[in-house]
Amino acid sequence: MKTAYNGKLARINLSTGVIQTEELDFDLAKKFIGGRGLGTKIIYDEGIATVDPLSEQNKLVYIPGPMTGTSSPTAGRYMVVTKSPLNNFIASSNSGGVWGAKLKYAGWDALIVEGKSDKPVYINIEDEKIEILPADQYMGKLSEEVDDLLKEVYPKCSVLNIGPAGENLSLMAAIMNDKHRAAGRSGVGAVMGSKNLKAITVTATKTVIEPNDADKLKEATKACLAKIKENGVTSGGLPSFGTAVLVNIINSTGSLPTRNWQESYYDKADDISGETLKDNHLVKQGFCHRCPIGCGRVIDLKGKITGGPEYEPLWAYGSNCDVNDLEAINEANYLCNEYGLDAISTPCTIASAMELYDNGYIKEEECDGIPLAFGSSKAIVEWTRRIGEGKSPLAKLMAQGSMALCEHYGHPELSMTVKKLEIPAYDARGIQGIGIGYATSNRGGCHVRSYTISPEVLGLPAPADRTEIEGKAALTKIFQDLTAVIDSMGLCLFTSFALGADEYANLLNAATGTEYTAEELLLVGERIYNIERMFNKAAGMKSEDDGLPKRLTEEPITNGPSKGMLSKINITLPEYYEARGWENAFPTEETLARLGLDK
Repeated sequence: MKTAYNGKLARINLSTGVIQTEELDFDLAKKFIGGRGLGTKIIYDEGIATVDPLSEQNKLVYIPGPMTGTSSPTAGRYMVVTKSPLNNFIASSNSGGVWGAKLKYAGWDALIVEGKSDKPVYINIEDEKIEILPADQYMGKLSEEVDDLLKEVYPKCSVLNIGPAGENLSLMAAIMNDKHRAAGRSGVGAVMGSKNLKAITVTATKTVIEPNDADKLKEATKACLAKIKENGVTSGGLPSFGTAVLVNIINSTGSLPTRNWQESYYDKADDISGETLKDNHLVKQGFCHRCPIGCGRVIDLKGKITGGPEYEPLWAYGSNCDVNDLEAINEANYLCNEYGLDAISTPCTIASAMELYDNGYIKEEECDGIPLAFGSSKAIVEWTRRIGEGKSPLAKLMAQGSMALCEHYGHPELSMTVKKLEIPAYDARGIQGIGIGYATSNRGGCHVRSYTISPEVLGLPAPADRTEIEGKAALTKIFQDLTAVIDSMGLCLFTSFALGADEYANLLNAATGTEYTAEELLLVGERIYNIERMFNKAAGMKSEDDGLPKRLTEEPITNGPSKGMLSKINITLPEYYEARGWENAFPTEETLARLGLDK
């Protein structure tokens, strides 16, 4: 049967140098789709939950979805699935650009990288050919230079690589591709670094993936593009201002975390907004593969044309560090890309360090001439550089994330994390639903596993009062399940502002020959979310790991429109477990049986 799957994956053992081609299990593909879902199933079945994440026993699965490389809108996404060295739980980091599509065009549904090379290497893929080559000449170099150097060797390739942070095993290390795109969370770059793997290049002859039914896919794509064009977020806000359009919107609700979440309204928010970024720094939109939205920002940074910040780093370096210097924020964000650092966790760790410094826990003499003071433009730039280089004692400590930093100084309560992963730019005290998503995210503090900001703030697909808790547990579950589907298909989450389960089912059925209804597709998403939770259980997760920082449950918001509010997670979490069919944070036997996960 003709299908958008290539039907094969590559298993690359860096310890032995053996490269094997394996057939795709189409039964598993139907149950878990691809991308995030199938990647999790692979490492769960291969026992990765119980290994040391920085040992050669851990595995990295680079996996696009069946829609990746097709004619569908935003069909350029891929996932990196592994065990996180930050928290020992599931890591599945998503990225755009063109690398994922190139991998599909080269003929592969996934790469499984295992073992560890005794010397630095990179993997070169040219259609069917895969080879492991020495990478000594690329070690220690910044991400953009590595991309340029490898393109001198393979002019038509797309490059995925780690920067010095990954080489240094920073637990905030990202995996970069196409210079400015990042699989950024959970320390996936450190896993790649632990294997002595610097880069993966992909060159492909094909430029299209043939679907099961080209006419049906054309029809489904046309319908989706019309909805994307009609939607105010996907046709207006995101193309015009990027994700940074949210700065002023979230601040107006009193839910923009400020000074390491000590406040939630920033009176200088407009200085770091998408509108100001567009007026003063924007050169043009940036587009991932087959994207009709163009939320990316290409900016002028002191004469250099480069990728600009999204909403989260604008917030994290901005209000969360009390810095309203947009040029400094742009530079710090650029350094994250160059060193291969997560552009959420890194500035959030700096914000935690600033509060530690403000309270006298970090001493002046530890700062090596650059005090970690709130409001310091110099500090956000230079401490990002120092974290990336990983040389000084404090920089090495900060490179392990805010929880390791705050625990070292005896104040873990100043780490604004869930499962040790720094939580993003929406205060769960002022926006109740997002807090349930943070607390129950399988990879830790994350907004894109359940983006209830869409109904709670933007009113899409229907408004949900951000201050209320009624119905939020069930809403969170639906968003989590649908997001798992989107991530597994290989599409961009931002399409969900305009599309729903019916549209995704139509796209997937046309591409692969499946016959999912919307309800059946959401059941697949539920299956994926539950197998991630089972991975975490096998990895040692406890029920108390589902929770929020005490600041959000015990310290009311001190200023702005949401003043006095607290997260009500103590009420909504039991409701969420009931909606999921879980007891004490884990699926019951009945739930596993219903989802076909009991075998």
